[in-house]
Amino acid sequence: MMRKPALVILAAAACGLALAADDAALRRLVGQADYYVREFEKEVALQRGGEKMVWRSKKDALDRVQRLKVAYPDDPEVEKLFQRVRSALMKSKGDYTETVAEWTAYKRNEQTLRNTLAARAREAWDALVASKAGATKPYPTPDHKTTSLDELKGRVVVLEDVEYPRRQFYGATGEYVACGKPSTGFYFIDISGRDWLGPYEAVKRYRRTVDSGLEDVQKWCVAAEIVDITAENPNPNEDGVGSISFGWVVKPLALYVPGRVMAVRDDSCEAAGRFTGEEDVAALKDAWYTVKEVPQDVTPERLMEIFMTAIKEKNYPLYCSCIDPERQKNEAGADLLRYHWDLHQERFHKEYVHATFGKAKITVQKGFDEANALENFFLDDSQKDTLKKIGGVKIEEAVVESKAYDENGKQLGTPHPHKLVRRGGGRWYVEDYAPRF
Repeated sequence: MMRKPALVILAAAACGLALAADDAALRRLVGQADYYVREFEKEVALQRGGEKMVWRSKKDALDRVQRLKVAYPDDPEVEKLFQRVRSALMKSKGDYTETVAEWTAYKRNEQTLRNTLAARAREAWDALVASKAGATKPYPTPDHKTTSLDELKGRVVVLEDVEYPRRQFYGATGEYVACGKPSTGFYFIDISGRDWLGPYEAVKRYRRTVDSGLEDVQKWCVAAEIVDITAENPNPNEDGVGSISFGWVVKPLALYVPGRVMAVRDDSCEAAGRFTGEEDVAALKDAWYTVKEVPQDVTPERLMEIFMTAIKEKNYPLYCSCIDPERQKNEAGADLLRYHWDLHQERFHKEYVHATFGKAKITVQKGFDEANALENFFLDDSQKDTLKKIGGVKIEEAVVESKAYDENGKQLGTPHPHKLVRRGGGRWYVEDYAPRF
């Protein structure tokens, strides 16, 4: 009769041990999962609101916490892990904020200007084509065996299948773009002189000042005048081998990108060409500028805002006035400014629409630092005056971080640092203007 309680006690003890073992196993699994959750949280923190494609610990953290949540839905430690993973997962998708209409006002303004100039370009192109009512039918080309140059010289052709730069070639008699094929005959557009280069550069200015959405043009419409005939190899293979064909050499009169822009040679312009409406662009854009100059007392943070605004509103003079004059002393510097202007324009149309800026971190790179309280604690006024004299012109550097957002308000990537410089207590300038926002 005394053995029954003993059995109960032994059974209870065994059950307790089993429960303890089970709890120990659970704590071990929770500890392992916690490690991966912490690693995932560290990765998310390093991104500082940005999103990335590959996460080292994300899958392990999610897998382990999911299994624990399914097996132990009521365990408080498991619930804590679940909530931490949920929070980290949302942050890993990138930070986001509410968007405002002002962020994309530049796109609406640009569309209005583009529509205005596109209508003018179409009208000018139609007028040009109509004025050449007797233009030679492009294809098939006149047969050089039965038609002389004297019969065609000065006649105009309108070519709507000009593939530049794909069909550009350097021939024995010049630099051309080939149009046509052996069965229909060839035209060779002479692109070595100002008749092509003037209008072509004008189209590039149109893209830079008006229409950032204009990609590299693959097909052009060209109105051209027949000026010569030559024999060239327009389709050489890698070894330069191909067949020789006769073709009519034509001089461009106008370039047209349908629905966008028309450009002509104009020797009254410094660049020897202009696009339709170019003379009115500055006045049309002036009405939408929200900032027109950089204040002398501008702060680093405000300067970065103005720099971004100049890019978004296509205000190239303002863009240049934001940048350190030392970076634009010669033609090579000016070329780099234009190159990175184009890159910034492309990014503000394809990637992000706005950026916000953090507080500047300012350091003295050269000269006496009046703000260095630790060092100045040990210096008297005479020593400070001496250091000011021997230190020369003070050069300060400011680093301002930007966060870029797309049209949905989502942050793109991690914050990017931008360096600014100030010399001798003067005005702040953007020093490294190339980094993305």
